[in-house]
Amino acid sequence: MKFERINPLTGEVASQADAMKASDIPAIAAKAGAAFPAWAAMGPNPRRAVLMKAAAALEARADAFVDAMMGEIGATKGWALFNLGLAAGIVREAAALTTQIAGEVIPSDKPGCLSMALREPVGVILGIAPWNAPIILGVRAIAVPLACGNAVILKASETCPRTHALIIEAFAEAGFPEGVVNVVTNAPADAGEVVGALIDAPEVKRINFTGSTNVGKIIAKRAAEHLKPCLLELGGKAPLIVLEDADLDEAVKAAAFGAFMNQGQICMSTERIIVVDAVADEFAKRFKAKVSGMAVGDPREGKTPLGAVVDAKTVAHCRSLIEDALAKGAELLTGGETTQNVLMPAHVVDGVTQEMKLFRDESFGPVVGIIHARDEAHAIELANDSEYGLSAAVFTRDTARGLGVARQIKSGICHVNGPTVHDEAQMPFGGVGASGYGRFGGKAGIESFTELRWITIETQPGHFPI
Repeated sequence: MKFERINPLTGEVASQADAMKASDIPAIAAKAGAAFPAWAAMGPNPRRAVLMKAAAALEARADAFVDAMMGEIGATKGWALFNLGLAAGIVREAAALTTQIAGEVIPSDKPGCLSMALREPVGVILGIAPWNAPIILGVRAIAVPLACGNAVILKASETCPRTHALIIEAFAEAGFPEGVVNVVTNAPADAGEVVGALIDAPEVKRINFTGSTNVGKIIAKRAAEHLKPCLLELGGKAPLIVLEDADLDEAVKAAAFGAFMNQGQICMSTERIIVVDAVADEFAKRFKAKVSGMAVGDPREGKTPLGAVVDAKTVAHCRSLIEDALAKGAELLTGGETTQNVLMPAHVVDGVTQEMKLFRDESFGPVVGIIHARDEAHAIELANDSEYGLSAAVFTRDTARGLGVARQIKSGICHVNGPTVHDEAQMPFGGVGASGYGRFGGKAGIESFTELRWITIETQPGHFPI
């Protein structure tokens, strides 16, 4: 049985995928569990070689990835190729990590005792990936777990099943042993039961999930029933602080990129621009001019920086946030009517305050609020007035001052004089608070996807009190 994903722009069928049910999960989990021991026993360099082939196989499917992302989520060609480039880098970084999964010898107080801490693969890792950056996040869900010697199950998004299936096809071509890399696709109506069955499967030992905070809480609760650890990368409401000594042109460029890249549908998207009063009017003037020139259009034509949002619900949600802010005294600097249901222009709302929904609720769309702060201390206070804590940024010509501000912001990531949207395969990526816990990336990923064990060897006769 198949289910269909409809192109949000045209209304036509973008893709079809197997509509798996909860009853299908035990066999898939058992297959992954059976494949795990041999893969775990394989040496680091053979694992590295297969991962390197997977990176090349991903890149060879560039045209197919562009078509799939355009059709399923309304992405621009540029966003699709950016996804592919970073995803290939993630796989190559994972390949480089295979010889970095190291332990240590720890001095023991016991004479003749050799005491070691070893990192070992866990078993089957369940990776649940979303639609918004589908190649990056689909690959991130499985690459480092595989490098560490685990088998994986990728739970594909119902919104982009073809895009995620292309990842699995590339990994299959690379030569992973049968059962080491698995994919689950399901119709939207069955998502809850299918994910529940995956979490419940005894072969699944850990879960990594990227998506909304609400769903992340459900997954964490279900996993807790089995005492299974989770890595959760959830929602965000990223602040970008502009201090009075900032280079305003640089701040404007970074804020526009951070707020509207992929139509604002990125967990790190700049959602709140917090500007000190001394430069607020000038910043707003320059930012309005910048964003007003960012057109939205059909991503298939490739003539505009902004493409479609994923569905009409996103438009309705963003509109409700804008209307609430305007009703409470904010000013719309730039925006416009949505055409073809999902072609929503970039919106900038000035004078956003803490009483407005736009200050607190994640928009996950092409709208950003400008918030006025009295001074640096007030800007930090406003930035921290959020349940979320994924990414943040601060702009100042004084780098020491910027570092001081960054240290005071409650977030997993903060950039001084850079945009809130910034990702590299080797960096520890993750948030705090309602943005989740745990870290993807580099050596932090090794910690997330291995078990740390203490093993001792006695080299002298024992002496015991009884």
